[in-house]
Amino acid sequence: MLAGAAAAAVAPASAQSPNTLGKTIPSSNESIPAIGMGTWRTFNVGDNEAARAQRTEVLARFFEMGGRLVDSSPMYGSSQSVVGDALARLGRKDDVFAADKVWVSGGANGPDQIAETRSRWGIRAFDLLQVHNLVSWRAHLETLFAMKADGRLRHVGVTSYSGLRYDDIERIMDTHPIDFIQITYNIADREAESRLLPLAAERNIAVIANRPFREGALIDYVNRFPLPAMATEIGAENWAQFLLKFIIAHPALTAAIPATRRVDHMTENMGALRGAAPDAAMRRDMIRAFDAL
Repeated sequence: MLAGAAAAAVAPASAQSPNTLGKTIPSSNESIPAIGMGTWRTFNVGDNEAARAQRTEVLARFFEMGGRLVDSSPMYGSSQSVVGDALARLGRKDDVFAADKVWVSGGANGPDQIAETRSRWGIRAFDLLQVHNLVSWRAHLETLFAMKADGRLRHVGVTSYSGLRYDDIERIMDTHPIDFIQITYNIADREAESRLLPLAAERNIAVIANRPFREGALIDYVNRFPLPAMATEIGAENWAQFLLKFIIAHPALTAAIPATRRVDHMTENMGALRGAAPDAAMRRDMIRAFDAL
């Protein structure tokens, strides 16, 4: 069923720039580009003016190439305020699909942290708030669901990474009406294919893939080898696009969120939105080619 849905899951998004691959959020039926932007480490530059200006250029390229979803967290140092500063400089506060997290022990502390996060972004409301790494998740989900019911939040999610607490993620998906999960998924880390991705498809829950390049380690590894010939069939001009196209072509995936501090790397990443998406057979070939490296 999932393999047969691949063509429908990745399709041109009419509200975005031409030939941009988009995905539909099941709970809201909104289409967003399948490549978003993470901010872990890359946007944590403090008050360094030159670094903030450079990150603004990175975000500008992201928007120019059709991007919308930007993900951050209170855990990421100054990243939230750097994103907010860049959005203000670019005048793009209304264009971003703003995704952030609540990450604090104790449910009573959640609302204050969320308010501070929104202030740092400088936006009216978030499109998505997630319980980061399931910290005090029961209490924080109550807060987020109440915000959604009041019209102050559009989507609710939970996050984890690298296989940690995936049993808990699965139970939450079974018992709570969440809109998103965020987990690790890439061509080397495919554990989610056996449990979480099929369940997300069944429950109509959107999926964000974090650590698509294993924080750069995966790119460093594959760059030692020539790009497989099959890359030309899907319009992948470099390894970054090859790896990202593999991720976003999965029918249960909604977006991958690579993080970068460089404009040229952002250009490479966003290039994965163009051209053909690999079908199920091609994805199997891609796995075999990677495993043979």
